[in-house]
Amino acid sequence: MMTSDELTKVVGQICPMNIVVDSAGCFRSAGPTLQKLRPDMAWKGETFFDTFELLRPRRVNSMEDLLKTAGTKLHLQFREAPQTSLKGVLVPLPNGKGALINLSFGISVLEAVRDYDLTSADFSPTDLTIEMLYLVEAKSAAMEASRQLNLRLQGAKIAAEEQAFTDTLTGLKNRRAMDHILDRQIGLGNDFALMHVDLDFFKEVNDSLGHAAGDAVLQNVARVMVECTRHTDTVARIGGDEFVIIFEGVNEPKIVEALSKRLISLLEEPVPYGGRLCKISASAGTTLSVWNEEPISAAVMLHQADLALYAAKRAGRSRHLFFEEGMQKDEAQASSHGAA
Repeated sequence: MMTSDELTKVVGQICPMNIVVDSAGCFRSAGPTLQKLRPDMAWKGETFFDTFELLRPRRVNSMEDLLKTAGTKLHLQFREAPQTSLKGVLVPLPNGKGALINLSFGISVLEAVRDYDLTSADFSPTDLTIEMLYLVEAKSAAMEASRQLNLRLQGAKIAAEEQAFTDTLTGLKNRRAMDHILDRQIGLGNDFALMHVDLDFFKEVNDSLGHAAGDAVLQNVARVMVECTRHTDTVARIGGDEFVIIFEGVNEPKIVEALSKRLISLLEEPVPYGGRLCKISASAGTTLSVWNEEPISAAVMLHQADLALYAAKRAGRSRHLFFEEGMQKDEAQASSHGAA
C-alpha cells in the first residue's frame, strides 16, 4: 500500500499540474509544474476559491458545488497576475475526502511557456503539449535560420551595391555613384557646389616610379579630400586622376575658394614611396547650382566645372577657378590652336 507522499509523487509524474483539495476546499498538495507557476505560494492550506476564479460552469461558489462538476470540463484562471487561463477536470476522492483536479493550459500553452519559462520536463510525457512544444521549437529554429539567411542575403546585397558604387583603389564613390548623387541633389532642389579636380604631373609619377607609386599617390589624394570635406559632401573618383567633389548646401563662392586653397596646398605636399618623393599638384574648377537657371542640368554643370578646370590648367596649374561665361569661347580657341 502506497503512503500518501508516494501517491502524491506518482500522481505528480503522471499529471504534473494537479491539485488535491480536501472536503473544505483547502489544498492538500499541488503538482510540481503548478508549484512552478506560483513559486512563492505555500499551496498547502490555501483555498481553491481564493486562488482560482472559476469561469465555467458558472454559479459554483462552494466545495459542494465544485464536487458536482465531476467529469465536466472546468474553465478557470488565477486571480492574481499573470491571470493564466487553465482547463481542468475534477475526480472526487473516495469517502468524500475531497477531489483531485487535473489542470492544463489548453490553447494558452504558448503564452504560459513564455510567461513561466516552462520546458518539456514540466509536462506529462503523454501530454500533447510536448509535441506542440517540439513543433514550436522547430518553428522557432526554422524562423531563426530563415532570419539569419535573410540577414546574410541582405548583407550580401548591400555589399554588392556598395561595391558597385565604390572605387576599389581609393574607397571613394565612383562615377556611377556621383551621377546618382548629383541627380538626387538636383531633384531635391538643394543648393550645392560642384568641383572638378584634376591632378597635375601625375603622369610623370607613373612614368618615373611606376603604377604602384601612382596608386599610393591616388590613395593619399583620396585621404586628403575626405579630410578636407564634411560627411555630407561627396568625393568621387571619376577617372584615372580626375575627381569630383559635391559640396552639399554650399552657395557662396568664398566658402569654396577657402576649401580649394587648403585642398591644393595639402595635395602639393610630397608623398614618400619606396625611398623617393612623389610630387604632384592639382587644378580645380567649380560651378554652383545657384548660377544655373531651372531646370538645372547635371550634364551642363559638369561641363561648366570642366571648363573652369581646364581654364585653371591653362592659367598655370595648381590653382582653382570658378566657371564664368566666355570660358566656352576660350576653350574653343585653345582647341583650334592645338589642332593648328
